[in-house]
Amino acid sequence: MDHSELWTPFLTERDREVFKASGFGAVGGFGKRPAFLVIDVSWAFCGQKAEPVLESIKTWPNSCGAVAWDAIPVIDKVAQACRAKGLPVIYTTGVVRDDKWDMGSWGWKNERVDEANKSVVEQASAGLPDGNEIVSAIAPQAQDIVVLKQKPSGFFGTNLHAYLQLLGCDSVYVVGTTTSGCVRATVIDAFSRNFRVAVIADGCFDRAQANHAVNLADMHAKYADVVSHEDVLAHIASLETGMFKLPKGAV
Repeated sequence: MDHSELWTPFLTERDREVFKASGFGAVGGFGKRPAFLVIDVSWAFCGQKAEPVLESIKTWPNSCGAVAWDAIPVIDKVAQACRAKGLPVIYTTGVVRDDKWDMGSWGWKNERVDEANKSVVEQASAGLPDGNEIVSAIAPQAQDIVVLKQKPSGFFGTNLHAYLQLLGCDSVYVVGTTTSGCVRATVIDAFSRNFRVAVIADGCFDRAQANHAVNLADMHAKYADVVSHEDVLAHIASLETGMFKLPKGAV
């Protein structure tokens, strides 16, 4: 698939000409020692079932609705292929104090921030799972790594970079949500640290269609290769098995 089909409808004729003439958008290529980053695929961003986003956000204010559930099987397929080869699978999800003191700047731009970040006890009393828990369909396995974060990028204030160095990674495949927010922030930070980055288009999702498409276009132009999960599965198949020393204990 020509991934420009995803974003061309959202670009003006001038935009398309600029992208064509600028020299951006060259293929960076896959690395030799990749990790698979799954960004924030939690109940809070997916809801508990596939339903229209305007329905899902009634219960889960940060939900992206049904598009999340289109991406989840793709994410699962790539994760399983990575585990079969012994490649690192690394999840990020949010963490917040029960008193929400550490929400900080998240409260400045969202009027439902307290509702979106209920404590585990508050969620349970409402009959809901912990919003920061990874969706059970793609739950982390014993050899996987979970990174807790408080800001958009998976790198900001976390051990993610140190873990990638420990593993000897030179590149990342990235999926998750939101394309325009935490995925993009993580991609830019990975690029800034000189990792090769592949964004799996059909494994990413956003609550706004335009945000999803235009951010894929911009990341492909400057920071990453936007690819399909089939492209990544083919690359995984070409790699040696057992290159990495992964955790063996419980998550």
